Amino acid sequence: MPSILIIEDEEIIRNSIRRLLDRNGYDTAACPSLESAIEKYRPSDFDLILSDLRLPGAPGIDIIPHAGETPVIIITSYASVPSAVDAMKRGAVDYIAKPFDHDELLHAVNRVLEEARLRRQNAALKADLGRSYPTGAMIGKSPAMQQVFNMIRKVAPTDTTVLILGESGTGKELVARAVHEQSRRANGPLVAVNCAAIPQGLIEAELFGHERGAFTGAVGARPGLIEAADGGTLFLDELGELPLPAQAQLLRVLQEGEIRRIGASTSRKVNIRLVAATHRDLAKMVKEGKFREDLYFRIHVMEIRMPPLRERGDDLIELAHYALEKACRRLHRPPMRLSEDALAALRAYSWPGNVRELENVMERAAILNDGDVVTAELLGLPSAEASRPPAPETTTPDLSLEEYFREFVLQHQDKLTETELARRLGISRKTLWERRQRLNLPRPSR
Repeated sequence: MPSILIIEDEEIIRNSIRRLLDRNGYDTAACPSLESAIEKYRPSDFDLILSDLRLPGAPGIDIIPHAGETPVIIITSYASVPSAVDAMKRGAVDYIAKPFDHDELLHAVNRVLEEARLRRQNAALKADLGRSYPTGAMIGKSPAMQQVFNMIRKVAPTDTTVLILGESGTGKELVARAVHEQSRRANGPLVAVNCAAIPQGLIEAELFGHERGAFTGAVGARPGLIEAADGGTLFLDELGELPLPAQAQLLRVLQEGEIRRIGASTSRKVNIRLVAATHRDLAKMVKEGKFREDLYFRIHVMEIRMPPLRERGDDLIELAHYALEKACRRLHRPPMRLSEDALAALRAYSWPGNVRELENVMERAAILNDGDVVTAELLGLPSAEASRPPAPETTTPDLSLEEYFREFVLQHQDKLTETELARRLGISRKTLWERRQRLNLPRPSR
């Protein structure tokens, strides 16, 4: 139940406000002056303060320094533009002139309390995100990761476009978040878009928005994800999957700072910073005509390359401890530690799915473990031979995600179970089954 402190020297009005708020489910306290409110209560302990402007002794506006994070609404019979402006400048969240009706007061109280609740919730979500996905303190002491951290520190304060390269599961989105959080746009939105997850027929409408009637099913106007990132950062993951028509529109956004919704006759100004990521060789795609050369040069300004987990040395063990601790906390399991044979198995495995695969393995071990020690058997890792990465001549970094999926499944489905295949790909068994159906890759008969 939200608590509200009422500071009003006129007893009839004070009691009337208190009865109104009590009837509507609020917990109230009331005082006739600022001095009595400070003496009797801690104003910062309340969820909201309603204070008359003119009080005996100190004016009601002087409650603001004592309120801390608690919002203050000023009430007065002497309403004027200068007094309203002064109240807002000094930190009041709203200003209500007497006489007011009950609905007007309740509306103001409800709105201010809801805004305060959303601010607290947003702060809590940011703190939780920071614990689960640390940006300012990403894990890694290896030389390769220290180079990544150095690049983030240099490029984040600028508005330069950033291209993040690396294998799937290496943490490219985490780098994008770090760039955003350490930039001047940190208080603006960070909109993350996985270009490979949106069907090609819908990607332009999703990114750029559309007007009513622009195509079948467009029953109303809708802003795109780029507009949603206005004033902040747009993170385009798997940029290599973006179709050529959408590439042309994205180039206009970067060059002109304008966006035109599908079906619109005019453009809209947008102010975004682009951070993009891909596991594909964009330079090779340019030569093959699959990626626009002008867009490539536009985004290839500052490059950050994420190393695969197998090249990060002792970071692997630190990440494993962190992933296990996070899994236990999320699953409400007691703390666990890794046995010596588990540590040896972790080091022997090549981690084709990188950090994402490591997190999945730790979560599975936390679920299956009945004690406080995770053994190598609980990790369920393939043997070193089975996990060895393919020879250079079979590596195909220019494959699309679907082509890579098809090739990987066909190469390994005779040697690995469906569970092992899904884990190696960093997906669930259900997702593996769905992609098999879509790509017409039935399971081989045993």
